[in-house]
Amino acid sequence: MIPGQKPREIAARVLTRRRAGKEFTETLLGRALTEAAGPTSEGREPRPGLLDLDRRLCQELVYGVVRWQSTLDWLIALKTQGRPQKPGLQDLLRLGLYQIFWLDRIPNHAAVHETVAMAKRAGFGPQAGFVNAVLRSFLREAVATKIRLADLKTAQPALGWSQPDWLVARWRKRWGGEPTRALLEWNNLPAKLYARVNMLRTEAGKLLAQWRNEGVDYDFLARDWTGENLVFELKSHPPLTTLESFRQGGFYIQDPSTLLAVRELDPRPGETILDFCAAPGGKTTFIAQLMNNEGHIVAGDVAEERLKLVRENCTRLGITCVETVTTLAQNAEPGTRDAGNSEAMVAGRQSTASGSPQPQRFDKILVDAPCSNTGVLRRRVDLRWRIQPEEIPRLQSTQLGLLRRAAGLLKPGGLLVYSTCSLEPEENDEVISQFLSEDAGFKLARQRELLPFADGVDGAFVARLAKSP
Repeated sequence: MIPGQKPREIAARVLTRRRAGKEFTETLLGRALTEAAGPTSEGREPRPGLLDLDRRLCQELVYGVVRWQSTLDWLIALKTQGRPQKPGLQDLLRLGLYQIFWLDRIPNHAAVHETVAMAKRAGFGPQAGFVNAVLRSFLREAVATKIRLADLKTAQPALGWSQPDWLVARWRKRWGGEPTRALLEWNNLPAKLYARVNMLRTEAGKLLAQWRNEGVDYDFLARDWTGENLVFELKSHPPLTTLESFRQGGFYIQDPSTLLAVRELDPRPGETILDFCAAPGGKTTFIAQLMNNEGHIVAGDVAEERLKLVRENCTRLGITCVETVTTLAQNAEPGTRDAGNSEAMVAGRQSTASGSPQPQRFDKILVDAPCSNTGVLRRRVDLRWRIQPEEIPRLQSTQLGLLRRAAGLLKPGGLLVYSTCSLEPEENDEVISQFLSEDAGFKLARQRELLPFADGVDGAFVARLAKSP
């Protein structure tokens, strides 16, 4: 292993880069692990730079520190009288404490030794004794500290579970103490990885046999909206891009919750369907799968680089019925995407037809709207520290704008499905109620909310709206 490629070293570098605030932690970690793979030989796959165990430790350290950041900082403040530390030093203390109190498999002496050694290598030699003293003080008080941490979850849930005060207060008001506690616990668990079988390339039995040969450990999953043998939990596996089953397009990584909206859309072969906010293409490609790749799907999104992901996924999965278009909608991150002009979007479609294209009308439209993403906090570790209360009413305005524009592109008698991965009523029920109060031509067929603590999947909201003939 080349110098600096130990999992703790990589984790520390990712946390340092994260402070710039320009990229999400998941992106930074993925790049760092790729860099750790080292040089490649021409015509060969990148060779892994870390053992699988070390890769998983690195990911656990990075994601764990980000998730538990406010609780870790509370611990640090106990020993420093609240004095601010240099950012790099704060990151190292967080890493050391996370190993001591959250990772039982890491020996305490190793956590302290490695953290002190990293402090010296990172230019904090004069502070190495301070780091050692803080961590060893906590070791002496480990039992009492664990009791305090457990009590904190009840006395101050937001701090005890390291999640925003304003969100915790909203959830407690809505659901009460115990469901909120279950949600807070869910948000801090490592997100499971799920794969949807691509029936256009293979079938479940063949894919499972291929996985067994490739060293993929999986488990079965079934929900009323997924059925049997469609989605599987990947418990352990080699890097996905090294799997022949992945390169052949046998599966797509996708949480089961995201399939509900497509099921409500009920796509059929031969239909013309618009996926209004399509990137990276999970719902788009599942629509194509249910259509048996027969018909026409227009996949719209904000920018060419996002649509490139859709096209790449379609190519790998063997989908040919999807056409991508650049919308005027903005980015899908919380509070950064606004509604575009629907006619301009459709008129801007990539088309080989001569003359000026006319706005198209669709049999069905999916509006997977930009939202606060509060249903996927455990999957997007930075989000809890980025989303702000004022985002929610602003997003509601965006969501209503998208629905209004989509409504004008739907054929009489058509179907409009609205979905989010938010848990907040303002982005879900209230958006639908407001839209229906404005447009008497639509009726609510049904709506459904998936709650992590009740359904065991990411949070989601889906509403199925029928347009009058």
